[in-house]
Amino acid sequence: MTKLEQIEKIVTELDKYEFEAFSAWFEALQAERWDRQMEADAASGKLDHLAEKAFADFRAGKTRRL
Repeated sequence: MTKLEQIEKIVTELDKYEFEAFSAWFEALQAERWDRQMEADAASGKLDHLAEKAFADFRAGKTRRL
């Protein structure tokens, strides 16, 4: 049995409260990993083209106030 299969089995056996606690923990973990990835992408310049396009659109009058 793989680690993933073991985890799946254990998660399906959690009671309601344990499952809610696990879900909250897992969601926080996903958010933390996403934040770290975004920070790394920004620091490496991977997102620069998006900022450049946004500034170009703004200068060209292609934006509107929120």
